[in-house]
Amino acid sequence: MSEHPLSPETKERLMAVSVATLATALYKRGLRHQVIQDVHPVSPKGKNMVGPAFTLRYMPAREDRNQLVEFRNPEHPQRLAVEMCPEGHIMVMDSRKSAYAASAGDILITRLMMRGAAGVVTDGGFRDAMNIGQLDMPAYHNRPSSPTNLTTNEAIDINVPIGCGDAPVFPGDIVVGDDDSIIVIPAHLANEVAEEAVEMTAYEDFVLSKVQSGATIIGLYPATKDENLEEFKVWREQNDR
Repeated sequence: MSEHPLSPETKERLMAVSVATLATALYKRGLRHQVIQDVHPVSPKGKNMVGPAFTLRYMPAREDRNQLVEFRNPEHPQRLAVEMCPEGHIMVMDSRKSAYAASAGDILITRLMMRGAAGVVTDGGFRDAMNIGQLDMPAYHNRPSSPTNLTTNEAIDINVPIGCGDAPVFPGDIVVGDDDSIIVIPAHLANEVAEEAVEMTAYEDFVLSKVQSGATIIGLYPATKDENLEEFKVWREQNDR
């Protein structure tokens, strides 16, 4: 697990910024592949998903190892992962970018929610997606998928480094999802990136208000004219930002 726990202050900051803004902050630090690709909210929640990653890795299924009887095994890694994911964490699954078969269904995801997980992410698909979308807990996947995961995937490793939608995910990394997409922040960068993203968001909100009033973006976004920065200072005071 990470040696950089998520502080309440950092979590609060990350709840108030977009994945796009976080992607820019990480880009400035040379990290360009932290957004999980081809993964979307099962249903929009109107608020961010934020928490440390707890991971599950799938591998290609071998038929003799992946019959329905496997689900009777109390040590089955998929079931164990659901029962092990710590409260406040986000379960992130490497499903080999395949939604041919489901990573999980509504019963397992409901169990995750009842145990206090902050969310669930797969680069595969969920079965019973219409039910998962109605849960309070955020869930992200590629698309709905009905076949059981045993069809093509075997759950093999719990809480190890994985790839999810081409993004590297290490246990304890901070996962942030909004109604657009998901980003993975290396745990040791979370505090500084969150603080910077809040500052970036304040300026972006100021810029949007200016553009909505008819202002040009030249000299405003990015801020290359001092008068815009001066006006931004006044705007922040007036709007308590």
